[in-house]
Amino acid sequence: MSKEIVVNVDHEETRVATLEDGSLVEIAIERPTGQRVAGNIYKGRVENVLPGMQAAFVNIGLERNAFLYVDDALPVRDEDADLPDLRHATIRDVVREGQEIVVQVAKEPIGTKGARVTRHLTLPGRYLVLMPGVDYVGVSRRIEGEGERERLRTLAESVKPEGAGLIVRTVAEGADEQELTRDVVFLARLWERIQAKARLAGAPAVMHKDLGLLLRVVRDAFSEDVDKLTIDSRQEYEKVLELLDLTAPELKSRVYHHAAHERPLFDVYGIEPEIEKALKRRVWLKSGGYIVIDRTEALTSIDVNTGKFVGTTNLADTVFKTNLEAAREIARQIRLRDIGGIIVVDFIDMEILEHRQQVLKALEEAARADRTKTNVLGLTQLGLVEMTRKKVRQSLDDVLQRACPYCDGRGKVLSEETMSRKVRGDVKRVLKHTSSEAVLIEVHPSVAALLIGAGGANLRELEKETGKLVYIKGDSDCHLETMNLRALGTREEVEAKALPVHTGQQLELKVEEPHATNPVDGIARVDGYVVDIEGAGDRVGERVRVEVARAFRTYAKARLL
Repeated sequence: MSKEIVVNVDHEETRVATLEDGSLVEIAIERPTGQRVAGNIYKGRVENVLPGMQAAFVNIGLERNAFLYVDDALPVRDEDADLPDLRHATIRDVVREGQEIVVQVAKEPIGTKGARVTRHLTLPGRYLVLMPGVDYVGVSRRIEGEGERERLRTLAESVKPEGAGLIVRTVAEGADEQELTRDVVFLARLWERIQAKARLAGAPAVMHKDLGLLLRVVRDAFSEDVDKLTIDSRQEYEKVLELLDLTAPELKSRVYHHAAHERPLFDVYGIEPEIEKALKRRVWLKSGGYIVIDRTEALTSIDVNTGKFVGTTNLADTVFKTNLEAAREIARQIRLRDIGGIIVVDFIDMEILEHRQQVLKALEEAARADRTKTNVLGLTQLGLVEMTRKKVRQSLDDVLQRACPYCDGRGKVLSEETMSRKVRGDVKRVLKHTSSEAVLIEVHPSVAALLIGAGGANLRELEKETGKLVYIKGDSDCHLETMNLRALGTREEVEAKALPVHTGQQLELKVEEPHATNPVDGIARVDGYVVDIEGAGDRVGERVRVEVARAFRTYAKARLL
């Protein structure tokens, strides 16, 4: 099986796609506004101890307090040996309100729930995971050869530092003692720095941040079974080579840079349409059948249907082939959408026992490729297949979408950040194939605000990338997911359409709202174009006469008459 990792770096987000045999199976997205916290280590303060829940809430400096369950609260270091019998400890036996403790985020905050934390710290390297405070050596279950498992266990025991345990990672298969030693030395020094920082810092404070998305993928997923890693940012490409110099120099020849002036990297691999499909409820199969994916608070249900597939022999064969194809696609969609928790699959009823067993086996085999722990529990009495998948972060649709304001939350639309990135891509594609000096586009005001950015920073960046003038008009009547191309032409032609007012013009306008950052002023609009009226912040709802003092590309200043 061929495997590639494709990385798209933009100033708004970094996206990492994993393809197997040319098919997209995983997509990870990191944005500056939504940095991942899983893996980070904090010094926190215990705020509440809840005996009824056998848990505590810990302030680690995030928006919501983190959740610490009693099993995760049991200390592992020697200085805590005077505590009661920890096998039967309650939450009050191991933590108290006001206590400062070092914890690691095991699970991202999701929805209204805070992060889940643990006192059992782990520090991942390329080949090994260091576990401070325990005396244990383990080997990844994905390394199946008994001889190789024993060799790695022996090597790990020989390099294991005192007072810490080690887990040998899957990527260590075939590694020698020198490579493992290098990992241990690095991780032991890192742990010493964290301890020194924890002794001095007051809670809440960050003790250690895990690597960013791209370098984390290089550390955790870029191994001998990956044929190619392609990055469209020269700066990030150089960073990856520097990391590989230290960790896996033999893999540097598999890293490629995709020049920014060429066709967009995700377009080359056809990834954008696959991401859009991954947000849809219905997924069509090649045979003509389809699956329907519905998420609820409690679980995710997946229904299989024959659709347009009518088969060629008999009903049992048609049903079997549809279910077999659906099983593989279901495993791919679960990985791609990053669905966690309980999953129930309703395959089409199969009367033949052998067919049921083969479909179940196909689902299990496809699920083994998933790096996130996935269990296929088997068939229920109702003929449903139950699955569980570890939930550690937001699913893909939670990252890319938000609750739809047009239907009161019953559905979803693309988020402003996602739409802003999409519009930027569309504008760049349009301007690449035109000799026009300028363009005018119309979008929803919230999308326009992101495209323009603070002080026009994002707009300047877009113009720098395209070499053209870009005029952006916000219109509240424009659908959040729509971009209207209003004009292409010379600067004068486009500006005439983009600016509906001019300096010295007198108008009668309705004050719609106070200025967001300067409430003394009021905001009015002319065809979606913002007019900032000095001193009109207390006249919201009134119609006033104004004179335009100055007209800019994205707004105008006016004074009351």
